[in-house]
Amino acid sequence: MNKGPNTRLADLFELTGWSKGELARMVNRHAAAMGHLQLATDTSRVRRWIDRGESPRDPVPRVLASLFTERLGRVVTIEDLGFGRSGPSARRQSVTGLPWAPDQTALVLTEFTGMDLMLNRRGLVGAGAALAAGSALHNSLNDWLRSDPAGAPAGRPATAEHAAFDLDDVPPVGAEEIEALERSVEVFRAWDASRGGGLQRKAVVGQLNEVGGMLATDHPPHLKRRLWGVAANLAVLAGWMSHDVGLEPTAQKYFVLATHAAREGGDRPRAGEALSRAARQMVHLGRPGDALDLMKLARSGSGGETLPRTQAMLHTIEAWAQASMGRGQAMRRTLGEAEELFTSDRGDVPPPGWMQNFDEADLHGMQALAFRTLADHDPGAAGTAEFHAKRALELRGKGHQRSQIFDYISLASACFIADDPEQADRYARLALVSIGETSSHRTWDRLREMYRLTAQYAGYPKIESLREELEYALPKAPAKPRTAAVRSPGGLDV
Repeated sequence: MNKGPNTRLADLFELTGWSKGELARMVNRHAAAMGHLQLATDTSRVRRWIDRGESPRDPVPRVLASLFTERLGRVVTIEDLGFGRSGPSARRQSVTGLPWAPDQTALVLTEFTGMDLMLNRRGLVGAGAALAAGSALHNSLNDWLRSDPAGAPAGRPATAEHAAFDLDDVPPVGAEEIEALERSVEVFRAWDASRGGGLQRKAVVGQLNEVGGMLATDHPPHLKRRLWGVAANLAVLAGWMSHDVGLEPTAQKYFVLATHAAREGGDRPRAGEALSRAARQMVHLGRPGDALDLMKLARSGSGGETLPRTQAMLHTIEAWAQASMGRGQAMRRTLGEAEELFTSDRGDVPPPGWMQNFDEADLHGMQALAFRTLADHDPGAAGTAEFHAKRALELRGKGHQRSQIFDYISLASACFIADDPEQADRYARLALVSIGETSSHRTWDRLREMYRLTAQYAGYPKIESLREELEYALPKAPAKPRTAAVRSPGGLDV
């Protein structure tokens, strides 16, 4: 039956520059290297996949995903190619392809991390297609996130593809192993806060890949929930580290994976926090409207058990998005609510590990960032940004070097906007002292924003010297990769 063109496969195929004959020959060679010597694909079959929407049998979808991943230098999954998975779970998926059915989450997680690790091993750079719109993710995940998990069937996924990941070789784990995994999350989280995501990203992705395999085997319900929690925490870290080094579509996919994992583990506040990371990513990339769509979903889907401090954190991200759009009144109202929520948290319920980094220093740091962002629209907000940035610096503890750099950049930028170049120069140089010790591209992005503000003071000798130091220190912006709006499973543009 002719299903019509597979537009997702066609879009990706166009990006590769291959001919249909070349792709057929590579599929045969790659399959043979994987041990499938009997596979014989020809040009006419490739044409039918693209033009008529035919779906090849296993292992061809996996072979194609591996080939496209290597060619494009970013993770390409089976769903990205427009091929649905077989089995009952595939029929349960929504028309948009999101969310995944419970017994698909571990499989998608393992496949995606495996492809990501392949890129690391071969030294390929993650080129990006466009990110999914916040409204598209909101519409796809809204009802699902607020409903109760249906409960995944015990055992491994009922799909043919599970054999690709050697799930039969993964033994069940016990409480001690899970405790060790939970401790490793804390180590990775501390490293990220101090040094940025570049140096440990591969280790986090590798650990997440192992956990995905563990989730595909039988475990008692209480251990399964903890494993889902580990997966959610690692996926958030993998996403944040990917965002930190500029792998934006990869980061967004990890945030969505984290949302799925948290919900499967019954931790809705964690699911909301994962989506808030995707929202922060959108603001950083200049898409505050998408961020607000995601924050609406994060707040509504995080559930009534969300602690006041977590709600305060969510409010600060929403305020930053509002500031980016010049909505000063809405931003101030949202930040006021954040302060009230933060102070109302009596501390009688210990915060989860993923919230322990959001303390009073972070509250002031986010307020400084929001007011400094608003100052681009309303220069009068710069003074308030200075106040909060200084307070954040006073409260910062050890091990938060990246956040400290952000505080200095916010403070220096606010001083430039407030026409105080002497103080701006001082704080900018403090940021420069330690910025080279991190692997965070986001710090360089913020520093470039500050550099832009120095232009009006180019005639000042001290600022002229600062500009020269910044020009020397700032890495050249990478060349824009060739991209296209590639449809994700079910038609989302990612």
